[in-house]
Amino acid sequence: MTASTLIIPVENQVRELDAKLFLASIAAERGFPIILGSRAFVHYRVASIPRGVYLAKSMRKLSNRMFGILRKLGHEIVAWDEEGLVRWTGDEYYRRRLSPKAIRDVSHLMAWGEDNANALRAYPAYHGAPIHITGNPRVDLMRPELRDFYRPEVGSIREKYGDFLLINTNFGQINHFFSHLGEMKAAIEGRGPDADNAYDVGRGRMKVQLFESFLSMLPVLCEAFPKQTIVLRPHPSESHEAWLAIAAEHPNLHVINQGSVVPWLLAARALIANGCTTLIEAAIVDLPSVNYRPISEPDFEDPLPKQFGYPAGSIDEVITVLNSILRGDLNADQQEEQQQLLAHNIAALSGPFAAERMVDALVAAGYDRQQPPSVPLSSYLEGWLHTKMRTGIKRINMYRPGHRNNMRYHDHRFPPVSVNELQRRIDRLGELSGRFRDVRIRQTSRHMYRIDPAG
Repeated sequence: MTASTLIIPVENQVRELDAKLFLASIAAERGFPIILGSRAFVHYRVASIPRGVYLAKSMRKLSNRMFGILRKLGHEIVAWDEEGLVRWTGDEYYRRRLSPKAIRDVSHLMAWGEDNANALRAYPAYHGAPIHITGNPRVDLMRPELRDFYRPEVGSIREKYGDFLLINTNFGQINHFFSHLGEMKAAIEGRGPDADNAYDVGRGRMKVQLFESFLSMLPVLCEAFPKQTIVLRPHPSESHEAWLAIAAEHPNLHVINQGSVVPWLLAARALIANGCTTLIEAAIVDLPSVNYRPISEPDFEDPLPKQFGYPAGSIDEVITVLNSILRGDLNADQQEEQQQLLAHNIAALSGPFAAERMVDALVAAGYDRQQPPSVPLSSYLEGWLHTKMRTGIKRINMYRPGHRNNMRYHDHRFPPVSVNELQRRIDRLGELSGRFRDVRIRQTSRHMYRIDPAG
């Protein structure tokens, strides 16, 4: 019998790649052949991949066409929402993150935790696909058992930046790498399909206020801690220009978008952030954090992150809390209530890893024993033709300045990475977990790799 090929696309390398290498290595041990690589380049070649299971990280309207192509080619789709942990509430989450058409094409759903699973079940277009509460492999690498995966990076970071404060920003929707692509900036300016949506306009205005508040805070923070290195990591989709302009005036500020956030959290003395997953990640790795909330907008703020970290409503309060952390008066804010929040929202904080639970679900569905059923030739040919047409258009768009498919933006999110580096990461994960001895990776084409089953 032939196992299904697992197709694992990666969009934002710094956020997803290491976790998906761990997932892929566990799946390879269980007999699955793996295709892993840049999402864009995986899509270009998906018609040449043997029938298998595509592991999708989102089910938005933008996925409608690609999901349709995948099904026509005979692939099945297993999906989770990468943003399902920190999300809008109720209908706004459904409107922005889930598409009725896309979710109909999904055979199995993976959930971050019980809260995410409940949200998926309550979605009006949910069609009964099995929901598996697995957690997310990103969290696996934050668990004590695997944190040493990042030890070399943590050592290099500390050697270069010493004792530093970490600031994480999340303003891609109003400070995008390509300015005109910021969705909520477009809504505020009366452009795009959501220009008349009151929620998007209101949330966009809140984000602008927060962005301006962080811009105002940075110089004050640099001057309040002149001997302290400050590292700012923008979201992968953000422009760095505004941050770099401040860094040019303050030598203790460094703007960096290098590697996963996890080693930076492990190396830092404290985190300053607002409304992003990093506040929750800091709690998982026991890093004290400052939740800078200069404005309160309950109708537009994501509800989960604001419950983590030490609250600070002004720059003076940020400085006060940071001084307490640096003196050792405050540690990671691990109240019982926050522990309960973590447990309710994130599965696999202990016990079997999230990646293991995902592979268990794939095995239980029989994907390790057989490929999805073959499709009629007419369906396959239609999918093949649509793939070629779509790829041709996308490749042209790679050379269009400012386009979301522009190659410069692609390389910003998925920089080239060598097969030797990827094998080194797999080997390091194997040393920590006592496995993956025979898992091997090889490059098959630009930005694409194959991981073969052990033995």
